[in-house]
Amino acid sequence: MKKLAIIFLIGIIIIVGIAYMYLNYKANYNETRRENNQFESYYNQELEAADVVTLINKAYDNNLTNAVEKDKNGIFKENDTNSIKIDLKMLDTDKTYNMETLYFGGMSKFAEMYIGIKFKCTKIEYHPNKKVKYLLIEQITQ
Repeated sequence: MKKLAIIFLIGIIIIVGIAYMYLNYKANYNETRRENNQFESYYNQELEAADVVTLINKAYDNNLTNAVEKDKNGIFKENDTNSIKIDLKMLDTDKTYNMETLYFGGMSKFAEMYIGIKFKCTKIEYHPNKKVKYLLIEQITQ
């Protein structure tokens, strides 16, 4: 009788452990999907300057929330789990700027200068854990 009770108790513990791992996996998966949807919705879409500002603000805030390290120039360092980098390729200057350059240069000033100009998110990359890590936004009109 004791052996049966011990086996039953071990079975319950195993089932509870498996259920916990599954629920934890689902919670992480749903969190990743929610975070990715903020950025993936812009992929291959025409964007206005205000949309670019919104996207950069989201990435910047995400990096701050996740305590992503910065280098001595204030540029977020890429990590293997939760950093997000955005580069903006401009036709006007034929240069690519990182999001920090635009962020520190003044997002409202950028939005005013490029009102009516179209952009497009042309590249998206992911971390090994399937979270968005990089976006390339290109200016498509002048």
